[in-house]
Amino acid sequence: MNIYVGNLSFDSNESDVENVFGEFGEVKSVNIIKDRDTGRSRGFCFVEMASAEAGASAIEGLDQKEMDGRSLTVNEAKPREQRSGGGGGGRW
Repeated sequence: MNIYVGNLSFDSNESDVENVFGEFGEVKSVNIIKDRDTGRSRGFCFVEMASAEAGASAIEGLDQKEMDGRSLTVNEAKPREQRSGGGGGGRW
């Protein structure tokens, strides 16, 4: 199960998130989304749990809970939307 985690502290790292979510089951991966230019956290991440049960438990147990001084938003990640190709193609 893939989980969206919002309102994440900019100081949190992958191991911090893995430790918190690991209390609810096996964590397969943690992907903190970073700004392309600065490399700094954008304040959200995705956590992949090994099972749907672990994911549901983590969502229930961690939504609106505090981590590093911030109240987390935790819910099931929506499938990524298809993005159209780049713009361009304009004529002079």
